[in-house]
Amino acid sequence: MIREIVQYGHPVLRQRCRPVDEVDETIIQLVADMLDTMVDANGVGLAAPQVGEDIRLAVIDVSHDPECVTFLKVNGEDAELESIMPLIFINPELQFSQEKESGMEGCLSIKGIRAEVRRPMAVKATLPQLDGTVLEVETDGLLARALQHEIDHLNGVLFVDRLAAVAKVSMKNRLKRLLDQNGHG
Repeated sequence: MIREIVQYGHPVLRQRCRPVDEVDETIIQLVADMLDTMVDANGVGLAAPQVGEDIRLAVIDVSHDPECVTFLKVNGEDAELESIMPLIFINPELQFSQEKESGMEGCLSIKGIRAEVRRPMAVKATLPQLDGTVLEVETDGLLARALQHEIDHLNGVLFVDRLAAVAKVSMKNRLKRLLDQNGHG
């Protein structure tokens, strides 16, 4: 089922989400709905708070662009991107590389706004799976950026919070208009 995507200004987008303690039918259905919703919206990732659920759960699928990463290790072994897509995880942990790069980002919860965001180039992510196993993923490129973006959502952080000071100032009026449009102004 396609769910409504919560828009900028909704309080759930600013909450630090609760850990998922138990994977039950409700969580399994939520994951299926989130995957449908992400595909319907042409997104590469979706976090539970974006569909109004304040839990530490997210889905990512960047398999449409296999060239988007230059390296991928899963549990210490080289892996193909398709082997882990769509990536579904709960209660994630992230470690970052020192090196940073800028890249364009947008968000399904902040319609019509895209901006350059500077983030660590590579990540090492510990991603508990629904079946109780844990994937340790080391990667770069779009997958690293998507992991950081979705995990930020689980911590109540939006990509516009990560903009450089000058970009934040120039974005201020557009964000205010969005708040007003979304009924949160």
